[in-house]
Amino acid sequence: MSLPAYSTMFWVTAVLAMILVGISKAGFGSGTGLVATPLLAITIPVAEAAALLLPLLIIADMFALYHYWQKFDRRLIRLMLPCAAVGIFVGALFFESFSHNERVLKLGIGVLSISFVLFEVFRTQIFDRLGEKRPSSLSGVFLSGLAGFTSTLAHAGGPPATMYLLPQQLPRQLFVGTSVLFFAVVNLLKLIPYGYLGLLKVGNLSTILILAPLAYVGVRLGVYLNGRITDKWFNRLIYALLFLTGVQLILGTNLLDFALKR
Repeated sequence: MSLPAYSTMFWVTAVLAMILVGISKAGFGSGTGLVATPLLAITIPVAEAAALLLPLLIIADMFALYHYWQKFDRRLIRLMLPCAAVGIFVGALFFESFSHNERVLKLGIGVLSISFVLFEVFRTQIFDRLGEKRPSSLSGVFLSGLAGFTSTLAHAGGPPATMYLLPQQLPRQLFVGTSVLFFAVVNLLKLIPYGYLGLLKVGNLSTILILAPLAYVGVRLGVYLNGRITDKWFNRLIYALLFLTGVQLILGTNLLDFALKR
């Protein structure tokens, strides 16, 4: 089983992305997992980055489910999953339409990245405006569908799902467990369109086997950190990284090279 000829920069970003994915699956750091696909998309095509990450996300999901098994809200899961399935279908159609236009895909991932950073910056104001009232079922339908859509494109369904789950005022363990189960099922469902579109390739297996242990390391680290320390500064660092990555994808050039040319 030969190893694909990836660059050194790919392996650096892949190791970092995989550890961050594991940490996010354990519920530590609200935006940790969002940066994985944009990071990889800097070094390889978007579709390849998304396809490479999906099996690794599923492995991380299994580790996270072990720690949060049976700690979820059944009512919320029953409402969210069917809507997310519709979003996955729409996301797959988008992927198919632009699969041969790498510039559009990278621009889309970059815009998503910046949007999620802006969401985090104005998060307090958003939830203050929503007030303490729990979101309606209609809001859940829309946000869950949006989570399925953005998750299909960039494994970035966290912000829409959080906008619905956080105001539910669930206990911490129940909130994390519900999120873990939701995305575990969403990621399994994404195997269907990814397989249909030909994104899943046997040639990626060796890379997946190398990176898979890092998912476990990340989950264990996230479980350890969760509840022990505040994730405030960690989140700020992650969102700064996400912002820079998003800008780089939108510009379509290496930021360091861009700065040196000025």
